[in-house]
Parts: sequence; C-alpha cells; structure tokens
Amino acid sequence: MTLPAGFSRATDATALYALRCDQLFDFLQTQPESVQRWAAVNAFTAAPATALVVPGAHGEAALVLAGITTADDPFALAHLPSSVPDGDYRLLAAPGQSRNFVRAALGWGLGSYRFNRYRKAVREPARLVLDDGKHDAWLAQLAACCRVRDLVNTPTEDMGPDQLEAVVREIAKRHDAQVSAITGDDLLAQGFPAIHAVGRASHRSPRLIELSWGDPAHPAIALVGKGVCFDTGGLDIKPSDGMRNMKKDMGGAAHAIALAELVMARALPVHLRLYVPAVENAIAANAYRPGEVIATRLGLSVEIDNTDAEGRVVLCDALAYASEHKPSLILDFATLTGAARIALGPELPALFANDDALANDWLAAGHTEHDPLWRMPLWQPYQRYLKSTIADLANSGGSRMAGSVTAALYLQRFVPAELPWAHLDVFSWNDSERPGRAVGGEAQGLRAAFAMLERRFGG
Repeated sequence: MTLPAGFSRATDATALYALRCDQLFDFLQTQPESVQRWAAVNAFTAAPATALVVPGAHGEAALVLAGITTADDPFALAHLPSSVPDGDYRLLAAPGQSRNFVRAALGWGLGSYRFNRYRKAVREPARLVLDDGKHDAWLAQLAACCRVRDLVNTPTEDMGPDQLEAVVREIAKRHDAQVSAITGDDLLAQGFPAIHAVGRASHRSPRLIELSWGDPAHPAIALVGKGVCFDTGGLDIKPSDGMRNMKKDMGGAAHAIALAELVMARALPVHLRLYVPAVENAIAANAYRPGEVIATRLGLSVEIDNTDAEGRVVLCDALAYASEHKPSLILDFATLTGAARIALGPELPALFANDDALANDWLAAGHTEHDPLWRMPLWQPYQRYLKSTIADLANSGGSRMAGSVTAALYLQRFVPAELPWAHLDVFSWNDSERPGRAVGGEAQGLRAAFAMLERRFGG
C-alpha cells in the first residue's frame, strides 16, 4: 500500500526514544557517557513536545530523544515530523518501557499533515518507519482525519456543492457504494423545500447528496452532515470578520463524509446511509428573507427569524428524510453555533442526544480515544425561544440565551422521539498552532464516533 506523508519502510533509520521526564534519568544510565553529557549540556529534561538530536561522529543524527506526556497521548510525537532533521526514524522502546505504537504513529501522521494544494510545503516531514505489521486500522483513522482537514481547508471556489458531490462520488466508487443527488428545483418536486430555500440564491445549485452502502440485512445507521459550503449569513449578512473563514461551514459534512469513508474502509457490518444537504448561503434577489415562512419535509412550517441560522434549516429536511428509513441511530455533525464555542471553546465539541446510552457510549469512546467531547442538555423549556406567532416554530429567536441548546432543540423537532439520535456541534478548525494541529481545518469527535460505532456494530 502507498504510505501517507511522514512514513516509510526504510531499513536504515535513526533510533528514536520517547520518554517522560521521570524516565529520562534511568534511560540515560543505559547510554554512553557522550550521550549523557550531550543531554546535560543541552539541559534536556524530556519536557513534553521537546526533542534532543544526539549527533554522531560526522554530525549526522545518531539518536533522537523525545519528551512526551504519556505514551497513550495520540499527540505525544506530533511535534517531531517538523522539528527533527529530514530522515527516517524508528521508534524503539526504552528498557522497561511499553510502547503504544498505534497512538504514537497516528500522532506522527497528524503532525506530518500538510495542506499543499496551493503552495509547496516549506519542508517535508521527517519519516517514521513502519515495520511489518497490521497498520490498516490506524492508517484509515489518519486518512479520515486528513480528509476532514483537506475538505475544510479548501476554499469555496474549489469546494462548492458540486465539488462536494464529486468527492462523495469518488469515495463511493472506491468502496462500491451508491450515490444519488437531488439538485436545484428538483428539491421542491421531491419534498426538500427547506434545503432549496437556503441554497436557491447561489449560482451553484443546492442539493441533497445521498450515499448508501452495505448489506441491508445489517443494522442501519445514518450519518448527516451540514454542507453549507459558504455562509455569507444571507440577507442577515455577517460582518467581514465573521465571514472570513466561512469556507469551513461545511465542516459537519466533512466529518460525516470522512466517517462514512472510514466505516466503509474498515468494512463495518452495517447498512450505511450518508446524507449531505449541500448549499451556499448567498445573497441575491431571490435569497430567502427574514420573516418568510418556509415549508419543511416533515410538514412543519418554519418562520425565518434569521437567515444566518441556516444550518439547522438545511439539516431539518435531511434529518426528517434520514428518519424515514428507520435506522438504528442517526448521528449528525454541524458547525452549527458560535454559542457552542463560547460555552466550550474551540477544542471541545458540544454533544446533544435524545438517548442516554448513545451519548454515554460516544463520551466513553472520546475518553478512551483521547478525542474529547462534552454533553450539553436538550433543555425542553427553552423551546419557548423558538416560538413563532404565525408558524409551527421559528428558526431562531430574539434571545441570546442558550444558543447551542436552542439550535439542537430545533433539530430534535425533526427526529422521532423513539429513534436514537445524537448531534455534534463542531468547530472544525484550529485557531492556533499546536503540535499535530496546524491552523486550519480539524477533525473533532470523529475518531470517537468511529470507535463507538465499532464497539456497537463491529461484531
């Protein structure tokens, strides 16, 4: 198989040891005096996210020591691909040390990620040697995380609704899945008026992309992702700083697509359906307006209080449609609210669920996989914030209270109470540089979601 950037199968490689601060002294006692002196001269203490390159007789890298937090931290080695000299490195266990290679390799891969579609990388990452063994599982996880990053990082002129559909079709072809798309005015004819309303002002047609895969005899699962490829805010236009990064407003779709690809790559015994309502929330003479009442697939009428609360409007048709197939569960992903970021910050996605077992399983997987998320309440009294005087509900309200909760409550109205459903409000973005997390698109809760599905349906 072709290895991703940052990996090789070289036979000649520099030894690499990953050590905690409390392991460094004992390890150095096993090394030549020259290594001990070099560590002392450089005041190396194995602090997390540090590295010490020990030179050989001719100045080459003879040995590398890396400081880590814990061995099972997936980002423990993420700083190394960009901080050690170009070359091949073999991770070795220090005396008395166990090694979680899967987590270490995954972090190395995340640290090797480069988005180089529009410019050449400043430098290529150093390479970690993969010895013979089974690497398919974590390499598939790495590919899924990089898929999210690539999709989110791509500007809208190259990642509109039509290009998003093309990505889904390319993935489907590789995994023998079926894809269909309902586009433009056909959305009205086939019962998706809310998706059409949001996307009708763009020169690129709105659409609902649907992928199906797997044996219909297996448990059915549905994945739904918000595919707003760019969000101007509509007629309730965003200010410039709020619009600057709105290429990422299809981050929910990126997560759902990547998770579907991961499910297929790992041949999980499920009957999978993926739904992506893909639109551009643009401004034109036919843009949907504040105060309009629009129809939805479920039959509920929605008064548009704010055209910038468009994600929930496209998702409601997709969720209603997904529910018609009566899956075992529905997971939806969406860059839905700034309120979730205010509550939990950029690194912690907000989880809402109508089923405690589903929520607890996803939270537990997040803890195990070091892919955290935080459950928020579906507090029913806040339905009052979505009341309309002329329609069944409004898509937003005048109150600034509990914004992420009210958005989730809106979505809940379109899922049958008896159907297990979970909604993840993701930021899909790194706003600051950290090892393994370059500024730009990011997968959040994705590895945890797959681990949860694998434990439930993996057989």
